[in-house]
Amino acid sequence: MSDSTSKPRREFRNLDLELIAVKYRLPTAGKVSILHRISGAILFLSLPIILIPLFAASVASPESFEALGSGFGGFLLKLVLLVILWGFMHHLCAGIRYLTLDLHIGMDKVSAQKSAAIVLGTSIALTLIFAIKLFGVM
Repeated sequence: MSDSTSKPRREFRNLDLELIAVKYRLPTAGKVSILHRISGAILFLSLPIILIPLFAASVASPESFEALGSGFGGFLLKLVLLVILWGFMHHLCAGIRYLTLDLHIGMDKVSAQKSAAIVLGTSIALTLIFAIKLFGVM
């Protein structure tokens, strides 16, 4: 015997190479989530690779402290420091957002979109403020 009622067929979307025909936009909350992971990785990897050796060099002797202080005048070193600062600012702002979401505050779609946009704007604004100070514009 066969059933005369047919079940609706499941739809499978191929996301391999046909991204031009079908466009998927990642919502702002998804972008914040991915950037939160990236900023966490930046902070985690910068500690043993950059920050601990710089601290060790700064406390070795007064001469090495002076040499390190004069080395921070370089553009490349300031750029690396700015990336680490962005990682910290974004991770801090997104972490506060996730803590409020854990408290079930702002769980609806509109509030979540607004809080994600606020996190992106705030982290970029704070990074720009530190960039202006770091590069000596002010």
